[in-house]
Amino acid sequence: MRIGLFATCLGDTLFPDAVKATALLLSRLGHELVFPPGQTCCGQMHVNTGYQREPVPLVRNFVDQFGDRAIDAVVMPSGSCAGCVRHQHEIVAERYGDPALRAGVAAVKVKTYELSEFLVDVVGTVDVGAYFPHRVTYHPTCHSLRMLHVGDKPLRLLRAVEGIDLVELPEADTCCGFGGTFAVKNAGTSSAMLADKLRHVTSTGAAVCTAGDSSCLMHIGGGLSRIRSGPRTLHLAQILAATRTAPHPVTEAAR
Repeated sequence: MRIGLFATCLGDTLFPDAVKATALLLSRLGHELVFPPGQTCCGQMHVNTGYQREPVPLVRNFVDQFGDRAIDAVVMPSGSCAGCVRHQHEIVAERYGDPALRAGVAAVKVKTYELSEFLVDVVGTVDVGAYFPHRVTYHPTCHSLRMLHVGDKPLRLLRAVEGIDLVELPEADTCCGFGGTFAVKNAGTSSAMLADKLRHVTSTGAAVCTAGDSSCLMHIGGGLSRIRSGPRTLHLAQILAATRTAPHPVTEAAR
């Protein structure tokens, strides 16, 4: 398949390794990657904060970048951004767009996927040839769980990883407290929610906490660094991209 890779804002600016791992994994599985150079933010931050008219140019640009019929699927290492494209773009286009934008959004959203659902639902596989010999716990992010309904797809992918010791995260489906600008506008509530999540993560004894959204991992990872305890955080793509012949650096360090 010819896949359009969407890096996302956080991937581009703060977590490029997650984007690189996504590209490496999809290429290894035999897909042709296209990286539209004009891609920008999907507009999720604006919509979530109540500004629905302002992201119209961003929605239009996303359609322009990924609407090419030669692109079979749009894949991104982010449940929240995939949720924005599949649900919020339609809201923005219906309220403030023109007929051409509404048609473009409708065409792009049906071929947009978060990484785990693309691998399981479209590629039809859970074993991607990964090798990661570490104890891992998985945090299901709110947008992937409640907006995209990815269900256990990330866990099915993780269970198929060679050498992994996958341990269940207590109260896994509770929010980590990030929520984008929620963590800024409601810092006290966000911190309390994060404290609960950190307690559950550290209780697993895992070496790595993984998720499908860099934003949640940023929030959890920041909390873990402040208490100087618990596992490191790694995006799901980075675990799935690791192999015996090309292990992740954390495996090399352990050796």
